[in-house]
Amino acid sequence: MAYASTVPGDIFPRMTVGVMGSAGGELPPDICAQVYSLGQAIAERGCVLVTGACPGYPHEAVKGAKDKGGVVVGVSPALNMEEHILKYTSPTKGYDAIIYTGSGLMGREIENIRSCDVVIFVGGRSGTLGEFAIAYDEGKIIGVLEGTGGITSHLKTIIGMINKEAGGIVCYDKNPVQLLETLEQAYMELIFPKYLQAMEGHDPDGTPDN
Repeated sequence: MAYASTVPGDIFPRMTVGVMGSAGGELPPDICAQVYSLGQAIAERGCVLVTGACPGYPHEAVKGAKDKGGVVVGVSPALNMEEHILKYTSPTKGYDAIIYTGSGLMGREIENIRSCDVVIFVGGRSGTLGEFAIAYDEGKIIGVLEGTGGITSHLKTIIGMINKEAGGIVCYDKNPVQLLETLEQAYMELIFPKYLQAMEGHDPDGTPDN
């Protein structure tokens, strides 16, 4: 567990791993089981799971993470819990915290993606495609769980059509645990050193305004 053994104690936040994907439609049990195991692996590696606080594949990851005692944060499109339940009929079980953006389904995608150090995509429809576009354009470390259908089956073609280098990387794997390990290694090599450098001379309790 390279990440868990390297973070500097309690002065540095845990790595956040986003799981984005189909919130509805056809959800084959075998893919649900894969995403559940992905959630378990995220928790076991000491990372924080971030989802759009929605049902479907992301919630399977939530259930897997909680099965292993992991920390889960949801980024909701709703203004508050009441709207989260009544308007969006979204899940409440399994979350340690839900962030209410009040931005709607499409508007919350920016907060969702920016809250993640690495992002994994599973299946997906139009909303997931929007999240991928943001993650790719902002140079995120991206994982694609192959064999899960939806937009993930077309991302290589889409990236070729975009014809733009945004500075991030995109990794592909059919095995959810191996995919997570690859993303963690990329994070430790490409992102974490920058964070450590920023910490040099920085008071971890912050500096009060004068």
